[in-house]
Amino acid sequence: MSNPDRHPTEVVCGDATADADAASAPHAAVVLPFREVPLGGPRAMPVRRSLPQRERSLIGAWCFVDHYGPDDVSQTGGMAVPGHPHTGLQTVSWLFTGEVEHRDTTGAHAFVRPGELNIMTAGKGIAHSEYSTPDTTVLHGAQLWVALPEADRSTAPGFEHYAPPVTEVDGARVLVFLGTLFGQTSPVTMFSDLVGAEVTLEAGQSLTIALDPTHEHGLLCDTGLLTVGDVTAKPGEIAFQAVGAEAVTIDAGPDEPARFLVLGGAPFGEQIVMWWNFIGRSHDEVVGFREEWQRARETTGTTAYGIFPEEWDHTLPAPGLPNLRLRSRG
Repeated sequence: MSNPDRHPTEVVCGDATADADAASAPHAAVVLPFREVPLGGPRAMPVRRSLPQRERSLIGAWCFVDHYGPDDVSQTGGMAVPGHPHTGLQTVSWLFTGEVEHRDTTGAHAFVRPGELNIMTAGKGIAHSEYSTPDTTVLHGAQLWVALPEADRSTAPGFEHYAPPVTEVDGARVLVFLGTLFGQTSPVTMFSDLVGAEVTLEAGQSLTIALDPTHEHGLLCDTGLLTVGDVTAKPGEIAFQAVGAEAVTIDAGPDEPARFLVLGGAPFGEQIVMWWNFIGRSHDEVVGFREEWQRARETTGTTAYGIFPEEWDHTLPAPGLPNLRLRSRG
């Protein structure tokens, strides 16, 4: 998915004061709020963005979290994101309801369906498009990005699909789509030590999840309410658990099931620069990515971002860069 901001902010992601504060009390969960962003189009499907934000840039290598829906496609037009570029990251597409058609410049053509993972590795550069299908009436899901570490960020682009099995754990329904949790392991290619899973917990029930204490974790609330210790997250919010915790107990609200995504990983340990759909390491590098994309849009045949699918009749132009150079935070 594209970052739909018309004037995207340049972000230097790394350790921040809030990160240090969280690390000083590793067993106390905190709630990361979201902000609403329109996902383009004449009526604009709104998404709830909880990462990155001023208080926290990354959770492990997870660097971008958008949560959307349930969205009435007849009112908003659904997802309509023409071809656009990515560098230095993996996109993780996860749906709860609806269907999205994916095409990219590696030649991959696939459909994102509920409970099935589509993961695209941008590496040195890729472009893709995403459109909700004509039969989709309600669209509901999450779009996530994973930053690639320095050693792998220029890897060849690629695409993988995986349908994880459903596992019952103490009455909860679990699908592990990245890494290992509850004895289930995903075979999907990763470049960092990560975990990603969907968990559905019945109303009024509790679930304890064993954690790797060297990892930080975020629990993205999708439906219902989830309580971790003294904090409660509502849909679109993340209950964040810093490194040091060996387990976390989640309580679902009394009125409806709580469905959430577990997103965790080892602290990334690198500075990254995010702007629009690019991840780089410096202002000048991001400028170069943007210039390459603008040239690719005017080129026929093979481009720096691959070969555009014949089905594309247009692509997204890159927004204008801000006048100021990057300034580090924290």
